[in-house]
Amino acid sequence: MAAYLNNQQQMPGPTDPVHEIIPLQRMTTREEATERQRIRDIFDKYDRSKTGLLSIQELKRMINSRRCPDLPKGFVKNLMKNADQNNDGHLDFDEFYQLSREHHYLFRDMCVRYCKLVCPSRNPATVDETGPALAYQRQISTVTVISSERDGEYERSMSLWPPPLTMIVFSLVEIIFFVVDIIKTNNQMGTSTNGPMATLFIYNPQLRQEAWRFQTYMFVHIGFMHIVMNLLVQIFLGVALELVHCWWRVALVYLAGVLAGSMGTSIFSPRVFLAGASGGVYALITAHIATIIMNWSQMEYAIVQLFVFLVFCVTDLSVSIYNSIYDPYDKVGYIAHASGALAGFLVGIGVLRNLRVRPWERKLWWFAVTIYFLLMAAGLMFHIFYPAHFYPTFA
Repeated sequence: MAAYLNNQQQMPGPTDPVHEIIPLQRMTTREEATERQRIRDIFDKYDRSKTGLLSIQELKRMINSRRCPDLPKGFVKNLMKNADQNNDGHLDFDEFYQLSREHHYLFRDMCVRYCKLVCPSRNPATVDETGPALAYQRQISTVTVISSERDGEYERSMSLWPPPLTMIVFSLVEIIFFVVDIIKTNNQMGTSTNGPMATLFIYNPQLRQEAWRFQTYMFVHIGFMHIVMNLLVQIFLGVALELVHCWWRVALVYLAGVLAGSMGTSIFSPRVFLAGASGGVYALITAHIATIIMNWSQMEYAIVQLFVFLVFCVTDLSVSIYNSIYDPYDKVGYIAHASGALAGFLVGIGVLRNLRVRPWERKLWWFAVTIYFLLMAAGLMFHIFYPAHFYPTFA
């Protein structure tokens, strides 16, 4: 049993050699010492009481930690009965070690089959379970390869270190800017654009030469609901991305969406003022779509997640475009939304983690990165060499 537990605990990657189970009679002194130490580490880990003995409860915890909590009733007691040579109701290390070397097939027959049922792979394989040690080694090798394709690998790669603080920091800055403008303008709803922060940082098409406005407008929000909606989306989606992809990757996606939002608005709606982090928020949404595509085999319910994000994006953009055409009072910058969404998708493919890189994904990576830089370069050149498109609109 312990041999299989160890292989699960220290599962090699698809290209790593699979640990071979060496019968005791073929072990050299050094090999046996190494193997005993390996099994000793497992034994000590699950000996929670530190008595040098494993009880039935500790064996149950060991099996449950391997995601097999529903083994047939009485399985642990039967295992203990077979392995407890001195009948003291516990397993000492020597008994546990003997069990791991000679009776690993007990665990294979009863536990591995169950694990494969509750954690099904996307590409099930047929494994010979009738042979002795050689068939068992084939099974371990197959399960090792399949495990890298198993649903949920993406979710299991989440980490709380470094802590996901980027979107939280951006959100705090946006809140501070919003509160300062409310206090300075004495406008309780925060709808004024005359506050010091809005005046200095909003994207003002008449002040395109102040290049920082193409980025800093993300800190300025007009109205309470405007800032609340953006904060909710960017915190929930941004933190989820940071847990897997690290803060700097998510920051690049977010800032790329903000810049693309102002660049697209400046070109296609040259008289529109721009405020809010919607370009960055849409970049986070489509970055989720990008990472679903790039980690399709490793993500739980990938098709459901993809469907939800696509429906949200298409619906919101469609409503924004419709309102901008038929509602003269509509103030939503749908071009900033669309531009940020496109940037988030392209940059997301370029910088977010891909757990298992396939040949077609490499081509998609190059395509996305190339398209993003070409579009941004074209937008920059348009601003530099075609100023007549912008400034006469304010004559």
